[in-house]
Amino acid sequence: MPAYSYAVVAAGCLMFAAPFLRARRTSKAPANLDRRARWGMVLQGIAYVLLWQGGVLKAAPPAWRFALSVIFLAAAAVLSWTGTGALGKQWRFDAGLDADHQLVTTGPYRFIRHPIYCSMLCLGLGIGFMVTPWPLLLLSTSLLVAGTEIRVRIEDSLLASRFGEGFRQYRESVPAYVPFLR
Repeated sequence: MPAYSYAVVAAGCLMFAAPFLRARRTSKAPANLDRRARWGMVLQGIAYVLLWQGGVLKAAPPAWRFALSVIFLAAAAVLSWTGTGALGKQWRFDAGLDADHQLVTTGPYRFIRHPIYCSMLCLGLGIGFMVTPWPLLLLSTSLLVAGTEIRVRIEDSLLASRFGEGFRQYRESVPAYVPFLR
């Protein structure tokens, strides 16, 4: 595979990761934390590792795969930047709520409830279309979705317990992490 393909993937990964590295997080312990969401993180991690297994594509990807990869990597970067920006200090690694937690429905949260998870799915697809053979891309995407579903359900449960009917209405009107899919 040509070096420019690796350069595109590396640039996409860096642009995706940058807002998380510079995010200002609160140092206080959350008032409500659910560590079960870490099982979802494990599945998501395995999914990303699988993208690089089984022999990376030997030749340059066809133009349509290259274009899809660039589109998904760009979407991943935009969603990670806007998602972390809208959350501000409320962004955290674990599924948890601070005592003064606010329900964020602005920025990308107007269109999807979990734009950061959408960005993670876009990242996986962006890498996968560039370097991964079809069978592993399908397996990786399945694991990524399974891990994301675990995390979404746990976080939605936390938010519903905190914000009640307001969150339930938001959940009914805004898709979880795939736009236009309820």
